[in-house]
Amino acid sequence: MIHQILNKLKQKEIEELFTSVFTSSEGEKEGKLIGNLSAQLASNIDNNEIICFGSYKNKTLIASIFFSRLHFNQSIQVFMLAPVAVSTEHQGKGIGQALIKYGLNALKNRAVDVAVTYGDPSFYSKVGFQAVSENVIQAPLRLSMPFGWLGQSLTGKAIPAINERPVCVKAFNNPIYW
Repeated sequence: MIHQILNKLKQKEIEELFTSVFTSSEGEKEGKLIGNLSAQLASNIDNNEIICFGSYKNKTLIASIFFSRLHFNQSIQVFMLAPVAVSTEHQGKGIGQALIKYGLNALKNRAVDVAVTYGDPSFYSKVGFQAVSENVIQAPLRLSMPFGWLGQSLTGKAIPAINERPVCVKAFNNPIYW
């Protein structure tokens, strides 16, 4: 298993993975939605605002994750983990968890303060995410399921309360994802 940072040249491969995974688990409509989201994110990978990591087995992309920056007026570095995909035949083997840990470690090395995500608490708690109130860190847009807003400090200190709504990358600035 090889984990690595991906670039824009991998856009088609990334989009195909996300489309396939979400079509299998959530249906064709969700597969297209998340496939399009991953394509938008992949076409804007710059390793500053949008960072993409992938796991390869036998030269095939089997897992991929994105981290995108959330901008606040305060001088704090916060990145959001989303979306995440592990090929259907490789799910349940810890590959997603290993890739997320790899990505979080890379963020720590970049002096990022906090990582947040919006998803299933039972999955993301396995890699250190815990429920975080929007009184501490708000989501960029209104959440349809606030219990899925999760975060973790990457500094060892408590997550500081930030009293403002962040600005997210353009691809996530759509209520359909929230």
